[in-house]
Amino acid sequence: MTIHIGAKPGQIADTVLMPGDPYRARWAAQTFLDNAELVNEVRGMLGYTGTWRGHRVTVQGSGMGMPSLSIYANELIRDYGAKTLIRIGSCGGMQPQVKIRDIIIAMTASTLSTPSRGIFRELNFAPAADWGLLRAAVTACEARGIAPHVGGIYSSDVFYDERPDLNDQMVRHGILGVEMEAAELYTLAARHGARALAVLTVSDHLGTGEALPSEDREKSFGDMVEIALEAAFA
Repeated sequence: MTIHIGAKPGQIADTVLMPGDPYRARWAAQTFLDNAELVNEVRGMLGYTGTWRGHRVTVQGSGMGMPSLSIYANELIRDYGAKTLIRIGSCGGMQPQVKIRDIIIAMTASTLSTPSRGIFRELNFAPAADWGLLRAAVTACEARGIAPHVGGIYSSDVFYDERPDLNDQMVRHGILGVEMEAAELYTLAARHGARALAVLTVSDHLGTGEALPSEDREKSFGDMVEIALEAAFA
């Protein structure tokens, strides 16, 4: 048991899926896992452990933003021994070829700042996904007839952004989408020798203004969860 995770020793699996929304964690666990058991509800940040095709899996909410994600990822890795952490979440599309409901697999995650920024001082560390997970996720997409977008994303500190000039540069440099957690997840995984990946569903688009209605988001996220699970155990 840690400050923010109330699970007992042995209740957290080696493989953890991390949606931002705790209710999405509950939905994913109840939909895709067998015998899903609630193992954390501290501060309402729900976590469940069950099995998928015989493999133990935990689905733990991370909250919104890198500071919140950092708390849960640190405790999962350092205190519970998690070895594979996959973010499953929504993102905003940035390139014209990226459409609503498309899947983005984040190879890298650019950012202005993360909670780990102070460690590196003058160094601009480049957070990157685990290659084995990334390759397996692409293979899982192709087996489903899904053509994912694979490349760089932008992890932002703010949701209500007022830097259109920065967004223009992201688009200019090929950034596929924007979200708020992956850069810190990739950094922590690198620091502690864990594997990390972000598999994202495009829920809205910064260029067109198009967005999925909230009631449609859950239905559109099923492929993302299954791709993450297949990648974890490929």
